[in-house]
Amino acid sequence: FGHEKGAFTGATAFKPGKFDMANKGTIFLDEIGDMPLNLQAKILRVSQEREFYRVGGSKTIKVDVRFIASTNQNLDQLVQEGKFREDLYYRLNVFTLRLPPLRERKEDIPALVDHFIKKSSKSVEITSTALQMLMAYSWPGNVRELENVIERSVVICDDDEYIEPSHVPSFITDTFDNSLQNDTIPILPSNRPLDERLAEVERNMIIEALRKTGGVQIRATELLGINQRSLWHRIKKHNIDVKSIKKSGL
Repeated sequence: FGHEKGAFTGATAFKPGKFDMANKGTIFLDEIGDMPLNLQAKILRVSQEREFYRVGGSKTIKVDVRFIASTNQNLDQLVQEGKFREDLYYRLNVFTLRLPPLRERKEDIPALVDHFIKKSSKSVEITSTALQMLMAYSWPGNVRELENVIERSVVICDDDEYIEPSHVPSFITDTFDNSLQNDTIPILPSNRPLDERLAEVERNMIIEALRKTGGVQIRATELLGINQRSLWHRIKKHNIDVKSIKKSGL
């Protein structure tokens, strides 16, 4: 909210607040689920009355701002637990955009990996097997965790031209299902175009999951960590014959 000159010891000059700077624009409240209740009350007042007081000030400041808030927490649950104001929740919850966790959109992993590798200081690529391991992991830390893993792998690979499975952290390789590395899943040469390698990795992972579940797609989605609609689109994209997999009984 900013402060007026002389509002407290050390306040030698006027300092505009975030709402001052956001007037006629947008203010972004990051991780609002972690906001203390006393601050929530102040935010509610600004959102309703479109006005606030600076620290040490007696003049009402009028503002016109658009609110955008984000959180990684369940606000409904926080409201029930009394940790988030219900009135503020309904005030902000006009239009909601849900960004699915990385485990629910694994098709983004290859593009993100390629992006993070290009950001690094080394000119390296990733092998199909290493990429396969990354796509099989659940990523509780989402994109930030993936970025950290790629940065670590690039550092560890030293002068190697490729990120190999040995460069991937053990907490990923230890949880990787060894059956995905058997002879039924060919590893494409690294000199093949990236899109071809990624498509083949994804196709083989889906086929392996369908074989394990006898072609039952709902169970396969649980193994792959994606929703049923996403699996259906990928089966269609890769022209996978689910009926043949069911009949084979493999």
